[in-house]
Order: sequence, then C-alpha cells, then structure tokens
Amino acid sequence: QVQLVESGGGLVQAGGSLRLSCVASGRTLSRSLMGWFRQAPGKEREFVAVIRPGGDGTYYAQSAKGRFTISGDSAKNTVYLQMNSLKPEDTAVYYCAARSLGLFTTVANDYGYWGQGTQVTVSS
Repeated sequence: QVQLVESGGGLVQAGGSLRLSCVASGRTLSRSLMGWFRQAPGKEREFVAVIRPGGDGTYYAQSAKGRFTISGDSAKNTVYLQMNSLKPEDTAVYYCAARSLGLFTTVANDYGYWGQGTQVTVSS
C-alpha cells in the first residue's frame, strides 16, 4: 500500500515562501516519478512540477518556472516543493502524486497514487 502525506501548507503574504513536503511510504522514490499538482476552487487540477529519482531530471509548469523548486531526499523518501515569490494566484490545494518510472508526464490521470493535499493560501 502506497501512502503519500503532504505537509507545509499555510497562509502567507504575497512575495513570501513556503516549503511543502511529501513523505512516501510503501514505495521508494528510486522507483517512482514524483509530481506536484494543485487545484484551486472551481478549477481543474493542474500540473506544477515533476522529478525523477536522484534529482537527475525535473520539469516545471510555466507558472512555476523560476519561482518553485522540486527536490527529493531518497534517504527520507521525501519530495519537497520550495515555493518562492508566491502570488495570490498560487492559492490552491497542493497534491503530491507518484507513478512508476517513465517519461515525464504532466497529466494527472497518469499518476496512480495521491496524497490528501495541503492548503496554500497567498494573501495580497
């Protein structure tokens, strides 16, 4: 049984930073493609970033480039999303997702495992 548990969300002012964490159990990062998605009220879930094991490959949504950084710690089986220069439009529930190794994918349905989500609210 694979479990993903996110943490680190909260309320922050525009321009501030947050670091989200996703701890995986039942599946090692070395065997998974790990992604972050987000979903704002009334909107579809959208891709944010993805990482290959060992950090040897990352890919970001255009909205995240230059502001967000995805990283992984295999020893802790944890993936992080460092978010800087946050904007009100970044407000959403952020989800961690995992899938078997393969090509990068930004499609939510390609990921078979999901966390419960963590709320990020950016005030103006």
